[in-house]
Amino acid sequence: MTAPLTWQKSTYSQDQGECVELTAHGGAVLLRESDDPSVVLTTTRSNLARFLRLLKLPHGHHRQTDRPAN
Repeated sequence: MTAPLTWQKSTYSQDQGECVELTAHGGAVLLRESDDPSVVLTTTRSNLARFLRLLKLPHGHHRQTDRPAN
């Protein structure tokens, strides 16, 4: 039997219920929408870090090299 996953959400969301939750499991990062926890996306730590870096860039400053390989 596997232990239940411990999901975390941003402290910015407070108790509003509209947030993305994440957990680590077996070397992967799992993400889900708190409003619909049945849908879970899986990614790697490095891809999530790249995505978050891109979100922080000013609009229009994305470079071709920032995109993940297909």
